[in-house]
Amino acid sequence: MTASAPPEKALAVDDAVDRLGLGPFQWRLLAICGLTWAADAMEVLLMGFALPGISAAFGLARGSATATLLLSATFAGMLVGAMFWGWLADRIGRRTVFLATVALGVVFGLLGAAAPGVTWLALARFLTGFAIGGTLPVDYAMMAEFVPTAWRGRFLVYLESFWALGTVAVAALAWGLSTYFEPGQAWRWLLGLAALPGVVGLVARLGIPDSPRSLLARGREAAAREALSRVARANGTTLPDVPLLAPPPAPRITPATLFGGVLARRTVLLALIWFGLSLGYYGLFSWLPSYLRAQGLELGAVYRTSLLLALAQIPGYVLAAYLVEQVGRRATLVGYLAVSALGAYLFLLAGTPNAVLATSALLSFALLGAWGALYAYTPELFPTPVRTTGMGFVSSMARLASVLSPSVGAMLLTGRLGVALTLFSACFAVAAVCGWLIGVETRGQKLPDTLLPENGA
Repeated sequence: MTASAPPEKALAVDDAVDRLGLGPFQWRLLAICGLTWAADAMEVLLMGFALPGISAAFGLARGSATATLLLSATFAGMLVGAMFWGWLADRIGRRTVFLATVALGVVFGLLGAAAPGVTWLALARFLTGFAIGGTLPVDYAMMAEFVPTAWRGRFLVYLESFWALGTVAVAALAWGLSTYFEPGQAWRWLLGLAALPGVVGLVARLGIPDSPRSLLARGREAAAREALSRVARANGTTLPDVPLLAPPPAPRITPATLFGGVLARRTVLLALIWFGLSLGYYGLFSWLPSYLRAQGLELGAVYRTSLLLALAQIPGYVLAAYLVEQVGRRATLVGYLAVSALGAYLFLLAGTPNAVLATSALLSFALLGAWGALYAYTPELFPTPVRTTGMGFVSSMARLASVLSPSVGAMLLTGRLGVALTLFSACFAVAAVCGWLIGVETRGQKLPDTLLPENGA
C-alpha cells in the first residue's frame, strides 16, 4: 500500500505575491494609481497658482487672512479625510475607498470651479481635500500589498514620483491659461481642468481587485485567492493550488491600536517626520508663486519658474528609487532630509535671481526625494490590519502641518524671510533625527501581517 503524499504547506500572501512575480499587473496598477496621484498633486498645489487670479476676482489683499484660508481649506479637508478614509479602508476593504475617494474628488473639484464667492470656494476646497485625503493611505497600501518584496521600495517611490508629473502639469496648465485669459477668469478654468484627470483614473480603477491581504485579514479567503489569480493571469504565471495562510484573528482595530506596544514608538516618530516635512514643504511651495510675484516677476515668468522647479523634482525621485534599494529606506530618508535642511539656509542666503532659482531647485530636488523615501518606508512599518489606519494617521499629521503652513509661509511675503526659513530648516533637521531614531530597516523584508509584539523590533 502506497502512502499518500502529505498536503502542501499553506502559502503566505507575501510568498504568493513573490511567486507571481513582477509583471503587467503591477505596472498597470502603478500607472492607474500614479495618474490619480498626479491629479491629487494638481488639486493640492493649484490654489498656490490660482490665488493671484482669485485675489484679483474677489479683491483679496496679498497675505490676507482670507487668502490664507483658501490655501488652508484643501489641507484641512485632507486632515479629516486621511484619518477617516484610512480607518474605513482597514474595516471594509481597500477597493471601495479606492473608488469612492476619486469619484468625490472630481465632483467637489468641479464645484469649486463654479463657486460664486469666497465662502463657497473655501467649502468646495475643504470637501475636495476630504476626498483626496483618502487616496494617500489607500493607494500606498494597495501598491505595497501587490508588489513583490524585491521591487516594493522602488515601486512606492515610483508612485510618489507621479507627484512631480502633477506639479509639472499644474504649472504648465496655469502658465498656458495665463496667456489666454485674464487672471480673474483663468483660475476657474484651472480648477475645472485640474479635476478632469480624476475621471480617467476612476474608470481605470474599476478593473483593480481588492488587496488579497486585506481580504484575507477579514476572513475572505476565496476572494483573496481570486484577487491573486487575477494577478497570475495578467502576469502569465500560475498560483499554486494550495490554501492561503490566514493570519491569526486581529483584535478590534481602532486608532488607539497605533499607540500600543512597539507601534507606539514608530507611530510617534513617523508622525513627527510627516509633520515636519510637510510644514516646511508646503510652507515654501504654497507661497512660492506669490513670493516670486512679490519680487517683481510677471505672472508668466512665475509659472515658468515654477515649472522648472517641478522638473527638478524628477531626478530627486529617480535617485531615491535607486537608493532605497541600495542603501535602505532609513538612510535615504535621513540623507534627503539633511540636504533639505541645508537647502533652506542656502535659499535664505541667495542674493540674486539666479541664486534663488538654484537654491529653490536644490530644495525641490531634496524635498521630493525625501517624500519618495518616506512613502516607501511608512507602509512597510505598519502591519496589514492597521496599515491604512497608520498611513491615514501619519498623513493626517502632514495635513495638520499643511493647514498651519500657509500662515507660516505668509512670513515670506511680510519681510520675515529669515524666521520662516529657520523654522523650515529646523523642521527638516528634527525630521531627520526622528527618521534615524526609528531604528528599523525594512529593505528586503516581508510585510508584517500581524500586530507586532510588545517587545518587537
